Amino acid sequence: MGTARWLALGSLLALAWLLEGRLVGDGEAGFGECDKFFYAETPPAGLATASHVKICQRFEGAARFATLYSPGDRIPLFSAFRAARAPSRRAEQRWLVEPQIDDPNSSFVEVINEAEAIASMNNLGSKQALNTDYLDSDYQRGQLYPLPLNNDPQMAAFALTNSAPMTQSFQERWYMNLNSLMDRALVPHCGDGEDLYLLTGAVPSDHRVKDRVTVPEFVWLAACCAVPGGGWAMGFVKHTQDSDIIEDVMVKDLEKLLPSNPQLFHNNCGETEQDTEKMKKILEMVNQVQDEERKVQSQGSSIPLSSTRSKTDALLAPEPPEESSSFLGKFLGFIATPFIKLLQLMYYLVVAILKNIGCLLWYVTKQVINSTGSSLYHLGSATVSYFAAIGEELVSIPWKVLKVVGKIIRAVLRILCCLLKAVCRILGIPVRVLLDVATFPVYTMGAIPVVCKDIAVGLGGTISLIFDTAFGTMGSLFQVVLSVFQRIGYKVTFDNSGEL
Repeated sequence: MGTARWLALGSLLALAWLLEGRLVGDGEAGFGECDKFFYAETPPAGLATASHVKICQRFEGAARFATLYSPGDRIPLFSAFRAARAPSRRAEQRWLVEPQIDDPNSSFVEVINEAEAIASMNNLGSKQALNTDYLDSDYQRGQLYPLPLNNDPQMAAFALTNSAPMTQSFQERWYMNLNSLMDRALVPHCGDGEDLYLLTGAVPSDHRVKDRVTVPEFVWLAACCAVPGGGWAMGFVKHTQDSDIIEDVMVKDLEKLLPSNPQLFHNNCGETEQDTEKMKKILEMVNQVQDEERKVQSQGSSIPLSSTRSKTDALLAPEPPEESSSFLGKFLGFIATPFIKLLQLMYYLVVAILKNIGCLLWYVTKQVINSTGSSLYHLGSATVSYFAAIGEELVSIPWKVLKVVGKIIRAVLRILCCLLKAVCRILGIPVRVLLDVATFPVYTMGAIPVVCKDIAVGLGGTISLIFDTAFGTMGSLFQVVLSVFQRIGYKVTFDNSGEL
């Protein structure tokens, strides 16, 4: 009994270990065992949120690739895998479901057939797409991680959690592009793919299939070659329009096209050590692939496309069970084969003719529309220019009128100013004369005292001058007389003394 308990406990621990890292709801956690499918074992940063589910896709007890799944859109946002290839064998195309997305407590630890899940679950399909979602619709289950790119040819890639709605023509061209790019551009320039890390993803649109499964707006591929000293990184985008050619972009430009602008590769896939010469060679091969796709679209024939995707069809087509056929069935098939081929040929011819006629009509219509649009554009441009010129003139009229009125008022004011100056000058002459006449008596009466004073001063000065002259003359005569007497008296005295 104790041994049985220990075995049961060991089974539970093993189951928990298998579940760990397979389905993770945390936006920051990794993918557990499947981290090895990412460059530097680091998942893209910025894409996962708490509502997304991280799946480590396992099959037959081994991890095959990693998927970030959106339950709200019921499509994967990306799948990560390594590109090393191995000899492939045919795989039966049975689409599988992930039970633990709808029931986290499910005992299934790997993808299983939908019929088996229905028998053991009640809420299957509440968070993931089912095969019934694609029935009677224009869309097929298109794999983000297509089987031809896998290094093991098992059924894990047929999980519905690795699929998104695609039209048949778009799916064929997407697989054709991936095969061509892998075989001719990516793998040969990365050590045969041993160090090549790939991410394929889908960006949801607003359109849904049966109001459940979101149709991608475009799908993308990001490649990171981790060869030391000779690595590189590139991105590719293909919109879900059948006429669009796959477009090569830099990884940083691809990140800008994705929601929330994530970082797809850690340290940008070692961008400081990337080999630009290899990238140039890869771009040359990519241009050849794009040219071939343009030729296929221009020819409107499915023959080149079928030959190109022969490997994909060999892997994706379900292998019919071997059953013994009767002689009558073989005989009827032998007789009906030529008629079937003839009908197919007639069908292809009719389709090609109708397609060419449609292309011709579309070209003529496009030319007529372009010519009409150009004429209408020029007519509209001329009309707008005419009315704009008229509008400018109409708007400038009030301003010009105001300028003229201002100049007229200014001239009138100058004339009035000149007239006032002339009148003032004319009126100023008699006014000054009258002022002079009026002020003459005042000035005259005021001058009489001054004149009298001057006359009195003049008379006083004259009298004083007369007296001064008279007294001066008399003083001078007296001095003369005195000096004469003195001389006479001296001589007399001298003479008398001599006589004595």
